[in-house]
Amino acid sequence: MKKEIHPDYHNITVQMTDGSTYQTRSTWGSEGDTLRLEIDPTSHPAWTGGLRKLGERGGQVARFNKRFGDIKIKK
Repeated sequence: MKKEIHPDYHNITVQMTDGSTYQTRSTWGSEGDTLRLEIDPTSHPAWTGGLRKLGERGGQVARFNKRFGDIKIKK
């Protein structure tokens, strides 16, 4: 391996949104820094099964029918 081309790899603390922490090694920050997460698997809807806004509104056809479904075409 070439010397002095790799980033510094050191220990940091990761703090989850619920306050729990764990130690890991990373190139982020400096030795001993704390990385505070804003979104993590304990709070993100993709992992927790939370509501999805797009699913609630329906697709384009459902929105069209809701908006214009009562219009009748005369023959």
